[in-house]
Amino acid sequence: MVALTRITTRAGDGGLTFLGDATRVPKTAVRLDTYGTVDEANALLGAARLYTRGRDGIAGEADAMLARIQNELLDLAADLCLPERDTPRRRPPLRMLPSQVERLETEIAALDAVLGADPACPALLPSGGSPAAALLRLAHAVVRRAERRLVVLAREETVGETARQYTDRLSDHLLRLARRLDAAET
Repeated sequence: MVALTRITTRAGDGGLTFLGDATRVPKTAVRLDTYGTVDEANALLGAARLYTRGRDGIAGEADAMLARIQNELLDLAADLCLPERDTPRRRPPLRMLPSQVERLETEIAALDAVLGADPACPALLPSGGSPAAALLRLAHAVVRRAERRLVVLAREETVGETARQYTDRLSDHLLRLARRLDAAET
């Protein structure tokens, strides 16, 4: 976990900020926009958890998934804020792990098995069964934007393949979970 000892530094007043490796970049940099979008998705998951926390059944299962995903999104933002370079470091940088992608894939398969509907077109079903599902649909849209930003970033700089895979699977996961929560409301 990153320990922030000072939040207000005034270093960004001129439109520049620091990446995790102390490289100074414009606040309009694609890398910053990408992990800022990941932060937006994380905030939406927190809002969705207001409707799942402390509940039984699928809502409780969803809350456990979302709590873990929120932590993983912090990992993803940390991964993205530290460019992949061959510079020596005191300790290895935090990077997304293939096991995180595999867990999402396993959960997607389980959600699809329960839903029984055509998983190829889950976005065609409107949301509205529950507030949590509606927020997850919004988080899905934000994660899709993060995916697009990652593609742009990967054209300019090296981005870990696992970070890209995780973001892709997460958008699928959130849509399936929203559908599952909606189905439980009907």
